[in-house]
This record gives sequence, structure tokens and C-alpha cells, in this order.
Amino acid sequence: QGQLVESGGGLVQAGGSLRLSCAASGRTFIGYVMGWFRQAPGKEREFVAAITWSGGSTKYADSVKGRFTISRDNAKNTAYLQMNSLKPEDTAAYYCAAGRVVFTATLTPSNFLAWGQGTQVTVSS
Repeated sequence: QGQLVESGGGLVQAGGSLRLSCAASGRTFIGYVMGWFRQAPGKEREFVAAITWSGGSTKYADSVKGRFTISRDNAKNTAYLQMNSLKPEDTAAYYCAAGRVVFTATLTPSNFLAWGQGTQVTVSS
């Protein structure tokens, strides 16, 4: 059974940057789409970004377009989320996920079968 482990979260001031990493172990998730979701207290888990196995296609939530960049290094079994120009409303627990999904469809948590434990991102104003 594969495992996903996120890292890189923390406390940052508004306008700052963080880079999240998601390392896969136990299996390589070959061919899987990797995604990032986030969940703020009292809110539902929401889609942030996703990337195909080849890295040739990416998808972003409108709220993060132009500020966040998703990437992956399949040789290292790792996905990344570079977050720039952070805003207080980006504060949430961030989760990475893997799934065999139809990339052209709207991506929801139910599309993904493997999840990490989450890493907290807090943006102060």
C-alpha cells in the first residue's frame, strides 16, 4: 500500500511564499494524477491544483491561478506545490492525493484514492 507524506507547511506573512512537497513511498503511483487539496476549519475540502503523470497538463482552482504552481519529479516520487503571494485566505491544512482520474473533468476529493496526512499553512496579515 502506498503512502503520501506532505511537508513544507508553516507560518508565513501575507505576500510570502512556501513550497510544499509530497513524497510517495511504498509504491510509485505510476500513471496517477497528483493533486493538492486544502481544508480550512469549518469548511469542506477544496481542490487547489492537479498535474498529470507526464506533467504535461496542470489544473488550478481560480483562487490560486497565477500564484501557485504544481510540479512533480517522478524519479523522486515527489510532487510539489509552490505557493507565492500568499494571502490570509490561503490558511488551511493542505493535503496531497493520488488518483486515476479523468483530467478533463471537475476534480473532487472522491476522485482520489490515496491521501497524505496534511500539512498546515498559516498566512498572517
